[in-house]
Amino acid sequence: MSSSATRAAGNESPNPADPSEAEPATEPARDASPAGSPARRWAERLTRPALAAASGVLLYLSFPSRPLWWLAPVALALLGWCLYGRRARAGFGLGVLHGLGFLLPLLVWTGEGVGPVPWLALVTLESLLIGLTTLGIALVSRLPGWPLWGAAVWIAGEALRARAPFGGFSWGKLAFGQPDGVFLPLAALGGTPLLSFAVALCGFGLYEAVRVGAGTRRATAALLAATAVAAPLAGALAARPLVSDAAEDGTVVAAVIQGNVPRAGFDFNAQRRQVLDNHANRTIQLAQDVKAGRVPKPDFVVWPENSSDIDPYAEQDAYDVIDKAVKAIGVPVAIGSVLAPETGPLRNTMILWDPVKGPTDTYDKRKIQPFGERIPMRSFVRLFSSDVDRVRRDFGPGKEPGVFAMAGTGVGMVTCYEAAFDDAVRSTVQAGAQVIAVPSNNATFGRTEMTYQQLAMDRVRAVEHSRTVLVPVTSGVSAVIRPDGTIVQQTEMFTADALIAEIPLRSGQTPATRFGPVVEYVLLAVAAAGLGWSLARRFTKAS
Repeated sequence: MSSSATRAAGNESPNPADPSEAEPATEPARDASPAGSPARRWAERLTRPALAAASGVLLYLSFPSRPLWWLAPVALALLGWCLYGRRARAGFGLGVLHGLGFLLPLLVWTGEGVGPVPWLALVTLESLLIGLTTLGIALVSRLPGWPLWGAAVWIAGEALRARAPFGGFSWGKLAFGQPDGVFLPLAALGGTPLLSFAVALCGFGLYEAVRVGAGTRRATAALLAATAVAAPLAGALAARPLVSDAAEDGTVVAAVIQGNVPRAGFDFNAQRRQVLDNHANRTIQLAQDVKAGRVPKPDFVVWPENSSDIDPYAEQDAYDVIDKAVKAIGVPVAIGSVLAPETGPLRNTMILWDPVKGPTDTYDKRKIQPFGERIPMRSFVRLFSSDVDRVRRDFGPGKEPGVFAMAGTGVGMVTCYEAAFDDAVRSTVQAGAQVIAVPSNNATFGRTEMTYQQLAMDRVRAVEHSRTVLVPVTSGVSAVIRPDGTIVQQTEMFTADALIAEIPLRSGQTPATRFGPVVEYVLLAVAAAGLGWSLARRFTKAS
């Protein structure tokens, strides 16, 4: 960041000629003594920027694979201290630093195998969007009860990042760091927006409680600060009855297959026939284990995304390998494949394969990963990295949610990247899914934290929609997640394995499923109201 940006993020003095830029009356008086040594002046100037970046690192540490969910409110409290009473441009700069501290380590896996350019470009873009968010938080921090307004603005920022640019990138939502946290039941009440809001409100409330308690403050301010901390906790406690893993429609035995890959990285699919054989062979081994009585026979089986990157409709050999494995197990199997029509984009497709009828139904992935499965602005991006040509032919999105009828069970397909998007998961449940399957392929990202971050999303989705979530992954970690978010079985990474579990079937809808984005829209309205009020106060004072 340039020196001017650093100054904008630091302890610059507000313009005394502009009352709207003055520090709040509750701020401690500034030291009127001489500025002191240059070293001291630089230390004071860099304090807030350093702590803003540190708050981002703390937020990263709160995310899986670490069970340190409670660090998230602490990180937001520290960020609140950095933003409180700051000018808009300082709020922007501090937010960019927070975003860099958070996202550089969180998303380091995006550079796995292709170098730092995609990773740094993504982190920079997302950090700028976080800067816009914290600009808004700095503005509303001057309002009474500012933690409420600030938390709502944070949700507006998450909503923006989930939608733009290029269809959005939802990774890093506060909600996705909370699968082990006390706030998790709120996901069933209002989805990920409400869960993220609770974390942000609690964090900003913690700072406000400390700030108010540091001096003589009005009782009303102290009450508002305490409420900002207590309300999310009380709401989570009240929402606990919504979290249940009881069977509403009986139970079934489900199996997920992890066949493993020959090697990690982007070149794993250079041996795509070996990947297919691995999954077919592990399914045949499961059939042998069933026949020998070592494991119960499943009612259906789910393979991962990209378990057959050879199009079985076009390649008879691939068809025969899959058909043999499905006939051996004798139950419906969902197969992850890449279909290559003669014209048009590729399709990332799940195929329902019946042991008698062969391939029947299909589901085409709807959320296509930009710069992974499709390359926007290809000629421009090629100027910075030739790795864009690894994706020689773009994938195209499907249009409808996919729910496979597997042995009388509605199994909803949410393919990998789609689990990060609220609407993709919700529409699948509304289409009749009694179980959610998230077939994924993480082999590209090696042994990074990516698979654990995605598994955390899947746990949040399980609670949000009160559904068992099956997670078959080519190279791990595959898992079976109960509707209460508990992982009951999981595999190791880069091993061939099969998970077999009796799971509850559920068809009821949580408030989050039923009302969808309504909570998010309400919070966006609160954010707009807070920003409008803040701007109105500025104009009133200026006039």
